Amino acid sequence: MSHELDYLSHRVVAGGLSRREFLGRAMALGVSAAFANSLLAGAAKAQAPRKGGFLKAGVDGGAATDSLDPGSFPASVPILFGKCWGELLMEMTPDGDIEYRIAEEIGSSKDAKIWTMKIRKGIQFHNGKEVTSQDVVATLERHSDEKSKSAALGLMKGIESLKADGRDVVVTLKEPNVDLPYLMTDYHLIIQPDGGKDNPAAGIGAGPYKVTVNEPGVRHGGEKFKDYWQGDKLGHADQIEIIVINDATARIAALQSNQVHIINSLGPKVVDLLKNIPGVTIQNVAGRSYAYFNMFCDTAPFDNNDLRMALKLAMDREEMLDKILRGYGTIGNDFPINASYQLFPEGIEQRAFDPDKAKFHYQKSGHSGPILLRTSDSAFPGAVDAAQLYQQSCAKAGITVEVKREPSDGYWSEVWLKQPFSTGAWNGRPTQDQMYSTAYLSTAAWNDTHFFNEKFDKLLIEARAEFDQDKRKNLYREMAIIVRDQGGTIAPTFNQHIDATGPGVKGFVKSSMRELGNDYALVQCWLEA
Repeated sequence: MSHELDYLSHRVVAGGLSRREFLGRAMALGVSAAFANSLLAGAAKAQAPRKGGFLKAGVDGGAATDSLDPGSFPASVPILFGKCWGELLMEMTPDGDIEYRIAEEIGSSKDAKIWTMKIRKGIQFHNGKEVTSQDVVATLERHSDEKSKSAALGLMKGIESLKADGRDVVVTLKEPNVDLPYLMTDYHLIIQPDGGKDNPAAGIGAGPYKVTVNEPGVRHGGEKFKDYWQGDKLGHADQIEIIVINDATARIAALQSNQVHIINSLGPKVVDLLKNIPGVTIQNVAGRSYAYFNMFCDTAPFDNNDLRMALKLAMDREEMLDKILRGYGTIGNDFPINASYQLFPEGIEQRAFDPDKAKFHYQKSGHSGPILLRTSDSAFPGAVDAAQLYQQSCAKAGITVEVKREPSDGYWSEVWLKQPFSTGAWNGRPTQDQMYSTAYLSTAAWNDTHFFNEKFDKLLIEARAEFDQDKRKNLYREMAIIVRDQGGTIAPTFNQHIDATGPGVKGFVKSSMRELGNDYALVQCWLEA
């Protein structure tokens, strides 16, 4: 029993098990809460972070067009760097709870229409100015302004008014939204001096690292901010650096040669190889991220729903899971939600590979000739192989798909949101509402399937205001069916996040939210020597 509890206590410290789960297991074994807590304290002391050093990550998902404006963050590199220099009002824990950051508490009116956040005292921006409620209001105003072109605009459209009242920020919504605290965890909503209205790309925040290097598409760096308000808990290294390495083979080589300490976005087919390298740890965790083959619903020939349905039915999902993910994932059903979300809509028939039905819908669509699919190594690990596999399954239904391999550099700026049929991947969001509001609401800046459906929009707004969980679950079910049967998303699989750390790297905390420990790896990890 003692060996099991020792093991579990160290898992808690490493982020692999929640404290609640640990205490529950301890009680089941007949151990008192006091003794269990003492084991946690001992494990924490044994793994106390080591301060100092230069921590480096080799990361996929960077481009020359990247900006330090949080409203424009499109992919892994700027998001990861943003969480090094920026601070949010609140954040998601690995267990799916809310952790307060700049906001120290939040509450709402009974109808969830008026929310009040109390801003923590004593938090400093990198320019020496203290974070105030006025800065928070200005930040939320900027992301609510359509002229800003913020990617958070879809989430913020529900705000009617914002007001600073002493240390409080009062948010009044147009319609009730019981999920507002979760929306405030969106990575675009980094709090900036005066909201970043003067210079949104200045890179001045209240995070653990100050920006020292910003070379988009090449590298980004920071040095420890001595006045960071949580300096005892986060930001252990003296310096951090992100090296943009969009090529998977080059990332692995950089880790093997100790040029970097952490890498992201590992393809499943190389996991077993890396497991055999001394000192390398595979950091994989089930998540909400999914691969997609997206079509623009308003662009020919994909404006024909029979053609979209044919392409969905021509997807062999089991083959994708087996050959591309090597089992490191689960089957998708052409909507962006899986069972890890609260109120997951159960009972929706799983779409399966059916070349005969695909052929029927294809012929009914009246389309003929090849269909161009664009892909890239940076779309998701194994994306090029996945596109070629899909090409073969489409051929079984009499559908000709031409695969065009695009350069990794610039894929997210030149192909995504611009080309009518392409591969890619979405990271999950804290709630179903946030996922749908970001990518499927008609007015969302990142509506990357050009999905415009009035009934869907109405259901989304209705679900936000619904306190009854059963009713809300039914609304989400109806929304999922609309997206599945009328939308432009082909979502064959949900993948695990697979990252890797090198020798001497400690403190990696896995999260189902996003890769690299919800993009906090560089501020949570430390070097043993």
